[in-house]
Amino acid sequence: MNINKIRYMKKFIAIFIMFIFMLLGFTQRATAEGVFKINSANFDTSSAIISLVSSNLEDLPELSDIKVVKLTNPTRVYFDIPNAVLGGQKKDWIFTTAGIKEVKVSQFSSTPYIVRIVVTYDDNFDVSDIKFVNVKNGIFIKLKNNIAQNPFMQNTYRDDHTSSNDFYEYMTISSVSNPNETIARIDSAFNTGITPQYSQELRLNTKYYIDKVIPKSGMITLTGLGSVSIEKPMILTNPSRIVFDMPNTMVNKSLRNKEFNLGGGESARLGQFSVNKARLVITTNNVTKYIPVYARDNQTVMYVNTDNIKNVEIPGQPVSVTSYSNYKIDDMTSAMTLNFSNPLIHGFDRTNNEVIAYLYNVNNFDAEQFKKTFSNTDFALAKLEKASKGLKLTIPIEHDSLVTTFLGMDGKSIKFQIKAPRTVIKDNSDPRDSELIKIPVIKSPKGSDGKYKVVIDAGHGGSDVGATRNGVYEKYITLDVAKRVEKLLKAQGYGVLMTRSDDSYVSLQDRVAYSEAYNPDIFVSIHVNSSTSSTPNGIETHYYHPESIPLAQTVHAALVSSIKANDRGTFKSKFYVINHTTSPAILVEMGFISNTAERGQLVTDERKQDTAKAIMEGINNYFKSAQ
Repeated sequence: MNINKIRYMKKFIAIFIMFIFMLLGFTQRATAEGVFKINSANFDTSSAIISLVSSNLEDLPELSDIKVVKLTNPTRVYFDIPNAVLGGQKKDWIFTTAGIKEVKVSQFSSTPYIVRIVVTYDDNFDVSDIKFVNVKNGIFIKLKNNIAQNPFMQNTYRDDHTSSNDFYEYMTISSVSNPNETIARIDSAFNTGITPQYSQELRLNTKYYIDKVIPKSGMITLTGLGSVSIEKPMILTNPSRIVFDMPNTMVNKSLRNKEFNLGGGESARLGQFSVNKARLVITTNNVTKYIPVYARDNQTVMYVNTDNIKNVEIPGQPVSVTSYSNYKIDDMTSAMTLNFSNPLIHGFDRTNNEVIAYLYNVNNFDAEQFKKTFSNTDFALAKLEKASKGLKLTIPIEHDSLVTTFLGMDGKSIKFQIKAPRTVIKDNSDPRDSELIKIPVIKSPKGSDGKYKVVIDAGHGGSDVGATRNGVYEKYITLDVAKRVEKLLKAQGYGVLMTRSDDSYVSLQDRVAYSEAYNPDIFVSIHVNSSTSSTPNGIETHYYHPESIPLAQTVHAALVSSIKANDRGTFKSKFYVINHTTSPAILVEMGFISNTAERGQLVTDERKQDTAKAIMEGINNYFKSAQ
C-alpha cells in the first residue's frame, strides 16, 4: 500500500469518525427537543411543594410510574423525572425543622435525560405523603408539610373577592445589575452566599389543584392537592344558582365545564374562571342551604345542602375543644381561636349578620371557660352549643364586617378574624371627605310606592362619542347595555330613570341634576374603558364616597362572577357623576375598547346581555343584603 493510499484511508477514517460524532450530537439535540426543559426549580416552604416549571406552553403528559427509592445513612429517598433537563445549576435547600432536612434537585444524567430529586428526612417524615401532579406547564411534588409548623394557619374563607395574595410567591432576590447572568448568579447566591446580581420573583400561581369530583344527591365533593380557600358566595337568578369561587386554584382540564347531576333537578358545573381562580356553580332552588364543609387536611371540600348533612358520615375519633383565645389585630380587627385535641372537620356559613361554624366531629367543650374567655370582648355575644351533629358556633357581626377564617396546618385549630365596619369621626368637616365614615344600611325604599329607585346613566352620547377604536364607538355600547339593564330592573319591579334613552348629548351637570331630582336609592353609570396600550383588559368598578363601597363591591362581584374577563378590582375615583350625586353611586367600566379581543366581545349581544344581567343581579344582591 503506497503512502497516498494510507493518507487517503486516514482522511476517510477521520471524516467517518467526525460524521459519527456529528450524528450522535444531532441525535442528542433532536432528542433534547422533546424533553421537559425545567427553567426553574423552586421549593415553597409554606406548603412544602417542589415546583419544576417549564417555559413550554403545551401541557405535559401525565406522570406515571415514578418510583420513590429509599436509602439509608442518612435516611433519604430519591425519585427521578425521566426525559427532563434542568436549566442552570442544581438546587440544594437545607432546613432546621423536624421532618424534612434537605432537598436536592440536579441533572442526574444526560444519556438518557434524567432529573433526580433527593429528600433527606428524619423519623418525623412519612414517605407515603409524597404526591406528584402535572399543573399547567410544570410538575409539582407535594411533601407533607413539616416545614411550616403550627401556629402557621392557612386561609380557608374570605369575604374579599380580590387580594394581594392571589399569587403564591416563593421568593424575591434583590437587584443590583446585569440581568444576563440570572440563573447562575441566583444559584450561586443560595449555595455559596455570593451577593446576587439580578432580581427575580418566582411564583406559583396556584396553591390548590382540583383533580377529582364526586357528585351525590344534594352534595358535591372536590378533592385536590394543596389547601383550598373559598370566597364569599354569590347568589344569582334566572336560573337560581349559587357561585363559589376558589382563589389560587387550578382545575384539572378533564374536569372543566362538565355538568354534574346532584339529583332533584339540581346540578353543578366546575370551571377555570381565570388563570388562578376556580369556580363552582350549583344550580338549585336551595341556594341559601349550600355550604362548604372542609376536611381535616383542607385538601378536600364538600359543598352540601345542610338538609343532607345528616346523611354524611363523619370519620375518625371524636374531638374535644382544648382551649380558646381572643386578641386584637388592630383597632378595627379582632380574632378568636379555638384549639382541638384532634384534627377538625367543619362547615362554614356566612350570613349578613352572623358567622356560623359547624364543628361536626367535636363533642366536648367547656361552656364556662368559653363564656369567660370571650366576655368583655368583641366576641361576647358568640355562642357555642350542641347541635344535631357535633357543635355549632355562632358569631354575631355588624353589617358590612369583613370575615376571614383560617385552619391550622395540623387541623387542630381554627381562627375567625372579623374586621368591623368603619366608624364615624365627629367633627366640623364634611363627613363625606373622611375615610372613616360608617357605611349606612338602607332601611326602606325612597319611592312612595315602595319600589327601589335606580338611576341608570349611559356614558357619553351625541357629539360625545366616548372612546373609539376601528369604527366602534363607546356611546353605542353603553346605551345598548343601559337599556338592557333598564328592562331587566323594571321586570324586577324597580323604578328606573335613564339619564339618556337615545343617542343624545347630556352634560355631566345635567346627569347629576336629573338624578338629584329623581332622588334615587342608587346611581349606576355605565362606561367602556380605554388605554393607549392594546394590552389592558377586564372589568373595573369605581366609587368615590364611602357609602358607595357596598354597592361597588356587590355589583363588581356579580360582574366578575358572570363574565369571563379579567378582574381589575374596585377603585376610589373622582369621576364627576359619582362625586356629585348624593345617593350611593358607582361607575362600571365593562371592558376595554382598546383591546382587540375584548372589543370583539363587547359589541356582541351575548356580552352586552351578560353584562346587563350581572349589573341587575348585583343591584338585587345589594338591596337584599341591606334588608
